[in-house]
Amino acid sequence: MMTDQKIDLKSTDLFDIQRTMRAMRRLKPDPIPNALITQILEAATCAPNGGNSQKWRFLVIKDPEIKKAVQVYYKRAYDEVQKPRHDAQAPKEPGPALDQHHRNEAAIEYLTENFHKAPVWIIACAEEVNSPSASSGASIYPAVQNMLLAARALGLGATLTARHITFRIEVEKLLGLPDNVSSFAILPIGYPVGRFGPTSRTPLGKVAFLDSFDNPWPY
Repeated sequence: MMTDQKIDLKSTDLFDIQRTMRAMRRLKPDPIPNALITQILEAATCAPNGGNSQKWRFLVIKDPEIKKAVQVYYKRAYDEVQKPRHDAQAPKEPGPALDQHHRNEAAIEYLTENFHKAPVWIIACAEEVNSPSASSGASIYPAVQNMLLAARALGLGATLTARHITFRIEVEKLLGLPDNVSSFAILPIGYPVGRFGPTSRTPLGKVAFLDSFDNPWPY
């Protein structure tokens, strides 16, 4: 079982990186060398994609004014959509589940207020003929996962957020995206304030099955 294995936090082994890749929402404002961003982008272009069409496009944002402008809509999406929904899903009774809910909310609120302070954003986009679709994302999100893994391997914190899509038209205009390019995710990247460590996940037997959903995977 994954939880029984000892993890070396300094290891660059793929499986160790996967087990310690937390969503790092608290990031230092220190600049990130372009060489490290290049490594992350190169990792993205190694990802599988539909028909090897490679329609992905990656926009690196460092300009503080662009980030501040986008953050306005990012916060609006939180205040008007995400927070009410998150509050409605909060456990009703005191206990570990409610405590975890409050910790998650605090981290999300921190990112919301400080989103524009991350030294680098990478906007994961796709060049499309028609409007964005779920199938388009299938060729983008593997690249996003590669970037998250690469950032972790380089000691950089990152997280995937797509909240800006609530105001897609306004945000993409601020980003100056061409008409045939759509955004699917923003990755704020920086040196983490906290530390990497083992992730907490639901036991495999509750999420993986063999042949039918009444037959848990025999891990």
